[in-house]
Amino acid sequence: MAKKSVASLQTGSKRLTKAIKMVKSPKTGAYMFVESVMAPELVNDFLNKK
Repeated sequence: MAKKSVASLQTGSKRLTKAIKMVKSPKTGAYMFVESVMAPELVNDFLNKK
């Protein structure tokens, strides 16, 4: 159901990760992509959340 794409980004002293998740819209039934930039420890929580 979810497409998982994770890229590591480094900006200065902070290490960030960009995660892209494909989710199905409950209204139209179409798939859309949700992107978020976060700390690497939070990626699994983001991808497992509905």
